[in-house]
Amino acid sequence: MILALETSCDDTCAAVVTRAGRIRSNIISSQGVHSRFGGVVPEWASRHHLEQVNAIVDEALATAETSLDEIELIAVTQGPGLVGALLIGVATAKGLAAARRLPLAAVDHLQGHVAANYLGDEPFEPPFICLLASGGHTLLARVTDHAGYEQLGQTLDDAAGEAFDKGARLLGLGYPGGPALSKLATEGDPGAFKFPVASRLAGLDFSFAGLKTALLYKVRDLGPEETTRRAADLAASYEHAIVEALITRSERALAAESEPRLAIGGGVAANRLLRERALGLGVPVHVPARELCTDNAAMIGSAARWVEPRPYPDYLALDVYATRRTR
Repeated sequence: MILALETSCDDTCAAVVTRAGRIRSNIISSQGVHSRFGGVVPEWASRHHLEQVNAIVDEALATAETSLDEIELIAVTQGPGLVGALLIGVATAKGLAAARRLPLAAVDHLQGHVAANYLGDEPFEPPFICLLASGGHTLLARVTDHAGYEQLGQTLDDAAGEAFDKGARLLGLGYPGGPALSKLATEGDPGAFKFPVASRLAGLDFSFAGLKTALLYKVRDLGPEETTRRAADLAASYEHAIVEALITRSERALAAESEPRLAIGGGVAANRLLRERALGLGVPVHVPARELCTDNAAMIGSAARWVEPRPYPDYLALDVYATRRTR
């Protein structure tokens, strides 16, 4: 069995996953202290990881009805993410592995989101196109084997999840804003306002900076009272623009495949409208369970099954990385 840890942002996560991809436990502890600041405070996130990680590991083992004596491999997110937060997870993983001379698998966070599709009773096997959309990353990838992916397109500025959060902030919805904006959007008209979707951008890259600016200008033009009155229409139109940008480029990627199949990962995969639009593309679509779309350790354990593990004591010098590595 594999004990996996994930601490790349503000969720402290631990999971136990079998070599066959069965989830024995998947514990996620979300920090509720960042909402007052409108975003994650890195120093606070690191301190809360430090306070929580041992208890979360214990809970993951207890829920899986196992112990460290039965664990064969320790897996941990190496990056990308907040450096201080990543260091807590890596240091904990090193300690657990070294104490029992277990091997350690260093996992890329984005590969984890791809590998979430390989879990469960009906895993989605390669080849497929994968849309990864989260608060920190948005990209399209061609997946031909379990061990990695080929990047086809990426965001040139902001990620889709970040666009959701900043849009929600402009509408006074707080943080995290994605779920709140989507909920408000159900009461509005997606055609009420026309927001840009970077349609002139060729290829498979994304851009959301212009969309955020367009919402900012629209809110300024409407003024506080009218913005409040039309908040649902603004939310629906803004959500529509984000989802259309994601779907349009996904369609472009699928059109080049002889066997078009689509998987969606990352926190934005939990978005209702994105799921509806994806399922209407006319190709096989796989979206992991919601708890596997947001940051979690089960996906890290899944990816670790195809990572070359490092033996003791080689991993003691393992370091983290903050930005995404080209794969």
